Amino acid sequence: MMNLVRAELVKIRTTSTWWLLAIGAFLAVVIAFAFNAWLAHLALSGDAGELGLPPEAGAQADVAGQAANIYTSGQFFGLLFVMLIGILMVTNEFFHQTATTTFLSTPRRTSVILSKLVAASLVGFAYWLVTTVVDLVAGAVYLSLNDYGTQLGEWTVQRALLLNLLAYAIWTVLGVGLGTLITNQLGAVITASVVYLVGTQVVGLLFLLLSNLLKTQSILEWQVLWPAIASQVMISGVDSPLLPAWWTGALVLIGYAIASGLAGILITRRRDIS
Repeated sequence: MMNLVRAELVKIRTTSTWWLLAIGAFLAVVIAFAFNAWLAHLALSGDAGELGLPPEAGAQADVAGQAANIYTSGQFFGLLFVMLIGILMVTNEFFHQTATTTFLSTPRRTSVILSKLVAASLVGFAYWLVTTVVDLVAGAVYLSLNDYGTQLGEWTVQRALLLNLLAYAIWTVLGVGLGTLITNQLGAVITASVVYLVGTQVVGLLFLLLSNLLKTQSILEWQVLWPAIASQVMISGVDSPLLPAWWTGALVLIGYAIASGLAGILITRRRDIS
């Protein structure tokens, strides 16, 4: 198994895909950090409502909650990038026509998919580590300069960092599962990107319209069933009546990861590879 995992890591390392996506993830962190720092300033100074921002933007006015948000900046697009890596780990085999060779050299297809899942999780960890280091350095400087302290000793912050790691690992697993479902590389990448970026906004809008139609805000909590929203809820330091508890998002994501991994194994075992 370790040899298979190393082989998968070599496949990733010897292509330009990983560093192109890494550059994208870094730029996303920079932009998201600037926005979250601005939002934290508004929330902590009590100016969020005056600028017409939604209630959840300033719902957590304590420093630890805002620090957790700052230290996980860039998660939304970062998760998209690691999901694409998971997809490419599978679809590259079909695009470059190496799938037959791979499964002939390792007839146990379950072992192949498991190795891809492990390798994908390691890549997710690497992306989390790099983006988190950037956030920690910049965030600690920003918070210290504003006399808030680093807040790294607070459990709210520590929990957000650990759960953010879980999110990165899970989304690479989801990418592998999607890659086994849609083996066409271009089709899988476009589908995943559109569903993630556009689908998340559509789901949020639909639940907002539904809550207005039913005249209840409790329906908004069910947005957590959408994986991208579950990730945001899981790491959030926000205590808002519009969002479920953080552990709800964690359970939803873990469920998606288990289902995705099992689906990937079952589909690959039954597929005709030629």
